[in-house]
Amino acid sequence: MAAELVVGFDLDMTLIDSRPGIAAVWEAVSQETGVFIDSQLVVSRLGPPLAVEAAHWFPEHEIPDVVARYRALYPDHAIDKVALIPGAQEAFEAVRKHGGKVIVVTAKNEPHARRHLEHLGLHADEVVGDAWAEQKGEALKARNASIFVGDHLGDIVGAKTAHAISVAVPSGPIGMDELRAAGADVVLADLADFPFWLDEHILTSRLEALEKSLQDAGSVLVAFSGGADSAFLLAAAVRALGNERVAAATAISASLAEAELAPAKQFAEDLGVQHFTPDTDEMSSEGYRANAGDRCYFCKAELLDTLGPLATQLGLAYVATGTNADDARAGFRPGIRAAHERGATTPLKDAGLTKQQIREASRRWGLATWDKPAAACLSSRIAYGLQITPARLARVDQAEAALRAALHDEGVHVTNLRVRDVGDTARVEIDKELVERVTESDTVLEAVLAAGFDTVEVDPRGFRSGSMNEMLTDPERYR
Repeated sequence: MAAELVVGFDLDMTLIDSRPGIAAVWEAVSQETGVFIDSQLVVSRLGPPLAVEAAHWFPEHEIPDVVARYRALYPDHAIDKVALIPGAQEAFEAVRKHGGKVIVVTAKNEPHARRHLEHLGLHADEVVGDAWAEQKGEALKARNASIFVGDHLGDIVGAKTAHAISVAVPSGPIGMDELRAAGADVVLADLADFPFWLDEHILTSRLEALEKSLQDAGSVLVAFSGGADSAFLLAAAVRALGNERVAAATAISASLAEAELAPAKQFAEDLGVQHFTPDTDEMSSEGYRANAGDRCYFCKAELLDTLGPLATQLGLAYVATGTNADDARAGFRPGIRAAHERGATTPLKDAGLTKQQIREASRRWGLATWDKPAAACLSSRIAYGLQITPARLARVDQAEAALRAALHDEGVHVTNLRVRDVGDTARVEIDKELVERVTESDTVLEAVLAAGFDTVEVDPRGFRSGSMNEMLTDPERYR
């Protein structure tokens, strides 16, 4: 299971340009004490704790009082003079896009750090103040941070102490060459580059985790629907294990769209792996036919009950499904539960790979499925409560094929398309930008009616994956 992403950020000169505020406070201290303080020299060497800077201007016995006075003056003189470093907001958003947690670890005292963040609208999940160098490292380690972003040599020390990746930016007093020489793992030109680096780092890390988990498995039978996820898993398994220790199985039943089988066979053949097409009989299950909210449980149970013995027969250690990290977060997935109960592995989910990352990696690997539209089984088109029958499944399959053909004849390129069976009515879901075009085309709609529906309607909201779940009044009971 992929660990939660926790990213730490330094504050001064990493997230905020605090120089004008700090200079103003030291100038106020200078006025009050009558001691000359070169505020511009002060802000040229930001990073170490406040007491370290005070020691440059005051005798040791006065430092505690100076620090206390500085902090008392700080809110009125500094907060409104400080701006965000360009890219700060985007850096936080980049972490959260990956489901991560953001912590700020700074030498500044915590109350002032929080006031800066609140004033600038930058929300951190946690703020740790009064920490420097190794102290930052201990705070990062205690929170399982794997990355620390900072601008100072002390931030590099903190990252190393925590065994975290040190990402350095030259927005403070230290240049890029010195940051590299000090041992920063990554030196970015500026903070604005962080989201791009993070995307690449996480994808690379998750692909490495996937490869290792597949190698540890030793051999797998991939439950291969022909979709983008299971196709990527199959290709990854071949890369990790070689085609001799990998096989693919596409279950043949009334719920498989006819157009899916040939491309699946070709994909497996291109990888040089054996492709099996066992029959499954989910239609014999009353729970499947009843089409309540847990229909997918019975379908997946039948699939794994078929593939498990096949894997054993082939001498393969595991059956692996293409479940990804987004599927696990979606919440309502009774099919995942059925597969888990039967010992199926989920390498993509365990590596933390999302749908978007799978498509990006597939594109880089040159897989034809990288931009293939989502293609859930035909039973997902039947409204809950309507009994699943071979005739209903065949009608949906025919309607979707006819609709695609009609759009093609009219020169319309479509990515996502569904024909939902809501009784005697076919509800068409299509790419949002095509809704009006399809609604106004009698030829296109007649193609759907010809499949055996009495009426047809176009959903004005466009295509939505899993839209049938919106009709469930109590999905929790089916988890």
